[in-house]
Amino acid sequence: VLYKEDLGTGIPTPVTPEIERVKRNQEHISSVLYKEGLGTGIPTAVTPEMERVKRNQENISSVLYKEGLGIGTPVPVTPEMERVKRNQENFSSVLYKEDLGTGTPTPVTPEIERVKRNQENFSSVLYKEDLGTGTPTPVTPEIERVKRNQEHISSVLYKEDLGTGTPTPVTPEVERVKRNQEHISSVL
Repeated sequence: VLYKEDLGTGIPTPVTPEIERVKRNQEHISSVLYKEGLGTGIPTAVTPEMERVKRNQENISSVLYKEGLGIGTPVPVTPEMERVKRNQENFSSVLYKEDLGTGTPTPVTPEIERVKRNQENFSSVLYKEDLGTGTPTPVTPEIERVKRNQEHISSVLYKEDLGTGTPTPVTPEVERVKRNQEHISSVL
């Protein structure tokens, strides 16, 4: 809406051969003009390949694909087909719990206990409970360097102790860019 406000006067540019070429291309690309001046085409002979493609297109058509279907060949129900049908019923989001039956209890092994403890450690609530004592590590120059880098990367501290910047002159180009940004802005 605002991109044309405060437009001012432009600087006329001379019509160059390049501009004329672009205008002609725009006319060719235009969705309105692309059929004007089309002329007559050269008819092509209908080849067996073209007939085959037309028949395939008719078979692919969502309207015609069942017309003239004819009768099918019955297939015997094999044990494999029955197994697949049962699996499909098991995959069903409605039927997968019906006729569940009883399960086979598994003994609690040390491995299962270890996995349960690990799952408790992964918990976002329990991961700091019963933390215990840690092993202190010496503060090396490398650790100090990493801490300083983390402070610089921190989204809270990155503006503290900023210092002074180098002012740049406001040129006509900078003003033009600012105006363009205002026109592009999704807020304004």
